[in-house]
Parts: sequence; structure tokens; C-alpha cells
Amino acid sequence: MITVFTDLFRQSVAGLRLLLVMTVLLGVGYPTAVWAAGQAFGDRADGSPVRVDGQVVGSRLIGQQFEGDEWFLSRPSANDYDTLASAPSNLGPLSTDLIASIGERRAEVAAREGVDGSAVPPDAVTASGSGLDPHISPAYAALQAPRVAAANGLSLDEVERLVEEHTDGRGLGFLGEPGVNVLELNLAVRRSVEGGD
Repeated sequence: MITVFTDLFRQSVAGLRLLLVMTVLLGVGYPTAVWAAGQAFGDRADGSPVRVDGQVVGSRLIGQQFEGDEWFLSRPSANDYDTLASAPSNLGPLSTDLIASIGERRAEVAAREGVDGSAVPPDAVTASGSGLDPHISPAYAALQAPRVAAANGLSLDEVERLVEEHTDGRGLGFLGEPGVNVLELNLAVRRSVEGGD
């Protein structure tokens, strides 16, 4: 009987030792190692924040809403740019609600930019898969350039140059399509207006 209790005690102590060792390794050591490795990548590990005068104004990776003629506008969001509800809509290509929404957005963009509805690029009227895409197509940026130039008192050539400078190429040279980061482009426009570009 004593040997049973002795064996049980030894196994319990061994189990507790293993629990303590694993807690230190996996509960403290591993998270610390992952955090330290992330710090080697700088701001990319912290969500790629964009700072102006030391203040975070957004993320290079997450789209946000801009309002007003002086700004380039992001593509629509299926979730009002809510980062906690990042997802596309569940409407399929034959959905009458989706078709109506696209038609309304197309008419709105065409009226705002002073162009025919057929000139409105697809990313101006459809949300991305996450609803938080920070990029627009170069075509959508070019469509908005005259409005942004006029609203900011800049020449169209200068705004088009900013669009070109802030157009990212394809990933690895062949993946995806070129895109324009809206937040970074808007900050460049603001710097030009203030005479700092």
C-alpha cells in the first residue's frame, strides 16, 4: 500500500515538474522569442503604422475611409472599414442587391468625378475580399486625380506624378496587379499642399 502512495507521489511530482518546465518554455520562452524575432522586422511586426509628426495616422496594410474632394478615396468596404469584422459581403454575382449597389456606386462615382459610368473602374464600386484593402488601382487613382488637384490647388501634372510615385508594382514582379496605397498617396498630396514634397 505504501509503495502505491510512493509511486503516486513520485508521478505527481514528475507531472508538476513537467508542468512548470512547459509553462516556462511555452508560456514565457516561446512568446518572448516570437516577440523578439518580430522586433527584427521593425514596424512590420506592429502592423506597419504610418506616422505623421510622431502620431500614428493609419496603417500601410489597412484601408480607411476618406471624405472630401481634397482626398483620394478608398475602394468601398463591405463592413464600413471595421477591422474587427474584416470580411467580404455574402452577396453573390447574381444577387440583385449587389447589382443594385454596384449601379448606385457607379452613378455616384461618375457624378463625383464628372465622367461617364463606363469609365468607372471595378475597384471603385466593389469591395475587396477583406473589406479593408489599402490599395486602389492606378486607373481609379487617375480618375480621381483631376478632382484632387483642383480641390488642393495643385496642378494635374503634379498629382499624376504623385500617383505614379506611389504606385506599387506586382508582388515578386508577377503576382497580382499594381496598386496605389491611398493613405500614403493622400499624405504625399498633403505634403505637396504644405510645400514639403
